[in-house]
Amino acid sequence: MKLTIFNGSPRGKGSNTKILMDHFCKGFDAAAAEVNTAENNLKVNVAYLVHTDKMEEFMELFEESDKIILAFPLYTDCIPGIVKFFIEQLEPLCGRENNPDMGFVVQSGFPEAVHSRAVEKYLEKLTGRLGCKYLGTVIKGGVEGIQVQPPRMTQKLFGSFYRLGFHFGKTGAFDETIVRELVKWERLPGWALVLFRLLALTGIANMYWNTQLKKNDAFDRRSSKPYQGLF
Repeated sequence: MKLTIFNGSPRGKGSNTKILMDHFCKGFDAAAAEVNTAENNLKVNVAYLVHTDKMEEFMELFEESDKIILAFPLYTDCIPGIVKFFIEQLEPLCGRENNPDMGFVVQSGFPEAVHSRAVEKYLEKLTGRLGCKYLGTVIKGGVEGIQVQPPRMTQKLFGSFYRLGFHFGKTGAFDETIVRELVKWERLPGWALVLFRLLALTGIANMYWNTQLKKNDAFDRRSSKPYQGLF
């Protein structure tokens, strides 16, 4: 089985998507070490869609693969532009015989899975249009911030992606039990909403985002409304 993971994050190798899929790959490689034979060779390639000048190479990888996982962050409730661009390049392959099976990983900063359900429906429809077998969509919220969190806070998450990759290496499919566990919350429970409102009042809820705004010299423009009055 030849698996290709397409990382659709604009952050490329500095992305949260890469961190999660690195742990997935470690699990996949562990499975490969157990089951690889001359007849059954498990191999994984990772490609970064941020390199839009390599689209021909990406197309070749797609055509040569047995399985595809397209992983990306949720952007404005949908997909990043580079993912859209990649998908558009696949149009000539619609209905081609022996198209690879396709699965997806969608991560976001939102703690609730409901934000990603619309794009999940789109991805399922996309595989049908391409003539690929749909392997499902892994949805994981609350990911923004994992790069600065201590190991004790990310250990369970990274372990889940390792196990997800191990199972995929063994079966060529996502483990549905792990997929459900990763969702955690479809919608925030009442107590979590109350807690979040309290944190918002203290300013703690905005600390990380304010740091990002300052890092990108945008803090003074955080209340700007550039499109107000244009429509």
